[in-house]
Amino acid sequence: MSNENKQDKSRNPVPTIDIILSENSNSNKVLIIKREKDPFKDYFSLPGGFVNEGEKVEDAVRREAEEELLVKVEPIDILGVYSDPNRDPRGHIMSITFMAKITSDELKAGDGVAELRWIEINNLTKDSIIIYLQRYLHTAIIISKHHQQW
Repeated sequence: MSNENKQDKSRNPVPTIDIILSENSNSNKVLIIKREKDPFKDYFSLPGGFVNEGEKVEDAVRREAEEELLVKVEPIDILGVYSDPNRDPRGHIMSITFMAKITSDELKAGDGVAELRWIEINNLTKDSIIIYLQRYLHTAIIISKHHQQW
């Protein structure tokens, strides 16, 4: 392949995962984190992060939960894939959003996390969270009502 062809190579979206954890099976509360780093420093978002090269997305869910929340989790289901190329200032980020359950330990703020907060989905405000997060969480509540494992 010539250098000219290498430069013309199309760029693909960067895969990430988001994790939705419910406080318990009968709750409309989910865990959000206050970000310590840019982008969106001091805003709340779902826990999650980038998928490493060669890593399964399910393994990325487990790794990111251990890094950010200091707990072990098990993915239950995929809520959706969100791929709006304009939603993240870092570029075209494609997020695979998982519902997961905590399988060990007590939650604590880990890497890149300033604060953990359980929040009632009905009380979300645009001032306190990343706007796209509202769409995820309202969808999660609808789906979780149909999941016995949730």
